[in-house]
Amino acid sequence: MGLLNEAERRRAEMLQKLSKEKKKYIDTVSTARKKLIIDGIKDQRKIFEKVKVKLVKKSKVLVSNKLVPTIKENNNVKRPKIEEQKNKVVEEVGTKNKKLLPTRSQSKHLLSKASSPSKIRLPSKIILRSKVEKNKLLKSNDQIDMSSIKAEIEKELHSEKGGSKVVLEGVESSVESLAEQAIKTKEVKLQEEKSDKAYLKTGVPGFDNLYENGIPRGNVVIVAGGAGSGKTIFCLQTIYNNAIKGKKCFYMSFEESEERLVGHMKSFGWDASRMISSGKLKVKRYSPFEVTRSVEALLAKEKGELLIDVQPIIIPKDFKPDIIVLDSLTAIASAFTGKDDSYRIYIEQLFHFFEKLGATAFLITETKQIPEIFSTTGVEEFLADGVIVFYNIKRGNIRENAIEVLKMRGEKHQKKIVAMQISDNGITVYPEQEVFGGTGE
Repeated sequence: MGLLNEAERRRAEMLQKLSKEKKKYIDTVSTARKKLIIDGIKDQRKIFEKVKVKLVKKSKVLVSNKLVPTIKENNNVKRPKIEEQKNKVVEEVGTKNKKLLPTRSQSKHLLSKASSPSKIRLPSKIILRSKVEKNKLLKSNDQIDMSSIKAEIEKELHSEKGGSKVVLEGVESSVESLAEQAIKTKEVKLQEEKSDKAYLKTGVPGFDNLYENGIPRGNVVIVAGGAGSGKTIFCLQTIYNNAIKGKKCFYMSFEESEERLVGHMKSFGWDASRMISSGKLKVKRYSPFEVTRSVEALLAKEKGELLIDVQPIIIPKDFKPDIIVLDSLTAIASAFTGKDDSYRIYIEQLFHFFEKLGATAFLITETKQIPEIFSTTGVEEFLADGVIVFYNIKRGNIRENAIEVLKMRGEKHQKKIVAMQISDNGITVYPEQEVFGGTGE
């Protein structure tokens, strides 16, 4: 009942947290969308005002154009005769049309520029195309037809307003596309953050491609393989890649010293010292025989003889790791020689401890080069959430490295043995390169 209550409590907390994140996301998207729309409206107003000012200026120029004589309201002013007026206008149009009328190639160029919605091309002059069009501006009573001029101006202005409308429509569509892009970017970012919280990426080239999402956070994973198969390098590479992302990582060694492990990391170009100084990485060596004393206390606690809480491993104070590497279970098992029952109790307590801590744990175990069981007693692999197997396959006189995700609770993964290489930069996995022909010695 205690476990069920705890699971229900965690589920309620998770639902509450997801509800808060959803509300925060909706508020953020709504604010971003409002800002983009307001900015778009401001830009539209600016463009409209510019177009309006230019059109007003141009209309003044058109009315005062020298091609059309100014009307005098004073009727006493002597006007030129109609024939002289016609001849003068025709001569002016004939001489100016040579300069003003564009060639065919120039017309195509001007039309292509005018068709672009990003530029507004205002007319410089009203060009009369022929003598007939020019003569239409004059009436038989020696008065200039201002209604025709007005209609011509309105026609030109109408065509320019049409262009400005296209521009404004283009601005509106741009604002909408920017809003959609901002929303999509936010959704992708939230999805990545959600994925980062739920799954662990090792950062080992090619290895993460064996999973649909990654290793579920909080899983306890057995890393099994023979000597020299790449288990330690894989774990060191994983904690370094996550330490540089800000995750707290703890490497517990029951075999090699801290200096030697840090030296291994430096040989691959990983600046472990900087990560240790930043407080994101801790490497500590323990003695397997210290564990046996803890087990005696654990056994006493199980019998009710000890009232204090005893932990199977010691985590440094004020340091809550996101990732733990225990190197190795084989070394710990050596301290329990002839005490199989004690070792099983310890392993059970160890897995409960990792589950309570919530950290993702990698437990290294030494096996044969081509293992048939993947832990010291065979029990560990059943208690673990995942099993990653490293192979050191002998083919003739050479050995080839390979890797397999044998098991991973809560995550889909590829079920095949694939090639792997250890170089000066660490491990590289080739997920598309399967290893065929068996793995037997």
